[in-house]
Amino acid sequence: MTDTLHPSARARRIRLVCLAPAAAFFAAFWLLPIATLVALPAEKGWETYLLVLTNGRYLQSLLNTLWLSLATTLLTLGLGAAVGIYLARRLFRGRQILISLLTAPLAFPGVIVGFFVILLGGRQGLFASLTHDLGLGRVTFAYGMLGLFLAYLYFSLPRAIASYTAAAEAMDPQLEEAAQMLGATRWQITRDAWWPQLLPTTVACGAIVFATAMGAFGTAFTLSSQFEVVPITIYNEFTNYANFAVAASLSIALGLVTWGALYIAGLLSTDANPTQ
Repeated sequence: MTDTLHPSARARRIRLVCLAPAAAFFAAFWLLPIATLVALPAEKGWETYLLVLTNGRYLQSLLNTLWLSLATTLLTLGLGAAVGIYLARRLFRGRQILISLLTAPLAFPGVIVGFFVILLGGRQGLFASLTHDLGLGRVTFAYGMLGLFLAYLYFSLPRAIASYTAAAEAMDPQLEEAAQMLGATRWQITRDAWWPQLLPTTVACGAIVFATAMGAFGTAFTLSSQFEVVPITIYNEFTNYANFAVAASLSIALGLVTWGALYIAGLLSTDANPTQ
């Protein structure tokens, strides 16, 4: 039987056949789980969707997560930019070894990072032993907000350093040279020559750090015995209480906040690159 299909129609059919497995995978492993997640809270009434705003404990957990993620993001960007720019503009012996050491924590999972903080600020940690020897008792900070903040910072900083180092190495040196010839101060050079070139990296890196901190579980699971964040609240509702509807509602709230941050970052990134 002769194939009478036009070549363009045949090409469209081939594309559809090739796309079918990807579409099936997308539907089975993204659309179906998301649809189930969105539908779960309705089983206990539509007000379940608003629990994160109407229940004091859940609202506090969300606020804890937001403040912790924002603080982590801001300090990570500040330190990452300073270290990354310095490494990009200075050539010295052992530079590559130093960069490798600074970015080595990228290989560590969150649980290991939490363990490091416990070794430093836990009940049997270095800081507690030092305060005990000084007669101040065993002072700890690993299991509260400070411990989580340090762990999140430790986990996020290598990404920022790697991103800013690459971005600073790619900056156009002629812009800085022109500014210096015009008598610009260091602050003016930073504002007018460096900042526009580093803005896309800042937006992208900030979005990634914020989203990672909002959803971090391994580190929080290790350290959050005195400071509750949303991923741990979801885990408790789902695992300890089998409260699937509430866990789904909290998951939706967490996802919406994180998606909103990523969406805003996308808009800022577009503004920073008007040619896109």
